[in-house]
Formats: sequence, C-alpha cells, structure tokens
Amino acid sequence: MPKVKEATLDDLMKEPGKAELVGGEIVRMPPTGFLPGFAAMEIVTSLRAYARKVRNGYAVGDNVGFAVDLPGRKSFSPDAAYYVGPHSGMKFLEGAPVFAVEVRSDGDYGKKAEQQMARKRADYFAAGTLVVWDVDMLGVEVVRVYRASDPGHPTIYRRGDVAEAEPALPGWRMPVEDLFPYYVQSEGGDA
Repeated sequence: MPKVKEATLDDLMKEPGKAELVGGEIVRMPPTGFLPGFAAMEIVTSLRAYARKVRNGYAVGDNVGFAVDLPGRKSFSPDAAYYVGPHSGMKFLEGAPVFAVEVRSDGDYGKKAEQQMARKRADYFAAGTLVVWDVDMLGVEVVRVYRASDPGHPTIYRRGDVAEAEPALPGWRMPVEDLFPYYVQSEGGDA
C-alpha cells in the first residue's frame, strides 16, 4: 500500500476555512451557530480590553492558527485565545497560546466528542498552554476552566458567576452572563 504524504503547515495555510493539522491530516471544522459564535466574540472582546490594559500579549479571535510541534499535532485554531509572544504577520503564530477557549458547537457532545476534547486539552497543555476554557452554551456548567497544573479537576462556573483564567491571565475576569445574548427578539423582530 503506498504511503500517503503527510500534510504540512504550508498545506494548512492554503486550506479554505477553519482547520487544524492533527496526525498528519488536515482536520476541517464546520462553521458554528449563533450562540457559540456570540460567546467567542464576547470573550475576544473582553480579552482585547485586558490586552490593552496590561500591554502584554494579544487577544486572538476565531480561525487564527497557532503552529506547534507535538508528535501528533502541528496546529491549533481555538475559538478565542490569548497569546504572549511576537506577532507573526501573515503567518501562523509560533507556539501555543497561554489561554485557549473552545466553545462547543452542535457536534461537540457525546462520548466521542468528549474524548476528542480531552485529547485536544492534553495537546494544549503539552504545547505550553496554561489554561483552557471549555464553554458549553447549553449546559448548566457553562465554563469549565482546565489548568495545566491540575488538568483533571476543572473549576466550574455557571450563570451568575464570574469566571477567570488564572494563572494565565492575572486579574482578568469575565461574567458568565456576558457569554449570552443580552436581549431576546420576539418572532416579530421587536426587542
């Protein structure tokens, strides 16, 4: 059987849409729905304010690639992130973010999805990420904060709580309620 050529970061850069390089293959990620997209945008907005305040690092939005060098993974593309290091111009950022956010979409539920998410968190930590948020817009436990120092015991935040990303982002806080739309339109379109 002929050996299949492993994809490279250069191949990934040419890939349309959101994707990551895992196990030598380009893994495409489907577009997401409103709630996960809204939550990711709110997190990036809050991170941007933090970056401007501390003047150390960058708030990074969805679909930005992070090049890493792990045995089974060569990139990440989190829904939101915070990166401390030199910017890379038009190329992928070099190395892992200190803080990464994965907001669950429709396909991110069930036993297989949980296993994939756990492997991805382990990869983040192996690459140097300090904190990973697992954001579940449909669950009661909305934000699970996993830390590299104790990855098996997440801190849980619910609506009404204020979540954090210590030790990656000292002093940064975000109300869980901010992850949700602030008004609901009726079917007629009125607010």
